[in-house]
Amino acid sequence: MIRERQINALPGLPVLLVLLIALGLTAWGAVEAGKDGSGALIVACVLGMIIEVFLMAGLFVVNPNEGKVLQLFGSYVGTASNPGLRWANPLYTKKRVSQRVRNFESAKLKVNDNEGNPIEIAAVVVWKVIDTAEAVFEVDDYNNYVKVQSESALRNLATSYTYDAHDETTVSLRGTTQVVADHLKKEIQDRLSRAGVEVLEARISHLAYAPEIAQAMLQRQQAGAIIAARQRIVEGAVGMVEMALEMLSKRDIVTLDNERKAAMVSNLLVVLCGDRSTQPIINTGTIYQ
Repeated sequence: MIRERQINALPGLPVLLVLLIALGLTAWGAVEAGKDGSGALIVACVLGMIIEVFLMAGLFVVNPNEGKVLQLFGSYVGTASNPGLRWANPLYTKKRVSQRVRNFESAKLKVNDNEGNPIEIAAVVVWKVIDTAEAVFEVDDYNNYVKVQSESALRNLATSYTYDAHDETTVSLRGTTQVVADHLKKEIQDRLSRAGVEVLEARISHLAYAPEIAQAMLQRQQAGAIIAARQRIVEGAVGMVEMALEMLSKRDIVTLDNERKAAMVSNLLVVLCGDRSTQPIINTGTIYQ
């Protein structure tokens, strides 16, 4: 793999001033030679002007957060990244590579989640080039490479998790956004490291069921949420009933046989797990009549 190496290009402003002065002197010499009729001196002055103009072609500008990849007849020479006017061998070809932070938003992809449900998903990826040599020479077009590999990583991520989960221990695309974002960032970085690209952030920007199953999955999601809520309610109600019986027995407030304990448990569970408010009933008799 070709790694980036810095090249110290000469400051361009002093070189420009020297070349302008030399060009001016050469032009003045050509004029004077023309007055004297010296053909050899005129030819020498013209050749000097051609060389000076050729040397000016070595001037180039490097903007902040930018690198110029220099090549000589196809061979990588180095990268000039110091901002300002610079000068290098005029025979070098210079390719601009931006190292600024950029973001990319993928298209809405239609994929299947871990349970086989068709979903629509999209992501935003924040990235920048950190190795100009790898970005230029290791891949054909690093901008397109970032796009294709990011969408490929997003598809792979979507198949690794379910769309939604009703318990806190299961990782899902909708429920555990930070875990999913970290996984997506790592997945994309592993694919883009060869192109000299660093992924700064990657997050899901769009997540929804596919239109053809959206209504059915919404009903399923609501039913799953109701079941999960019922399980929590029953667990809490059983704990409260157990606590009530234990406290009654411990404080010796009332002594209940197994039949009356069962009736009490039934009544408490109805009160605690019912959908509607219970209606109080006043018992004017004993607990046995």
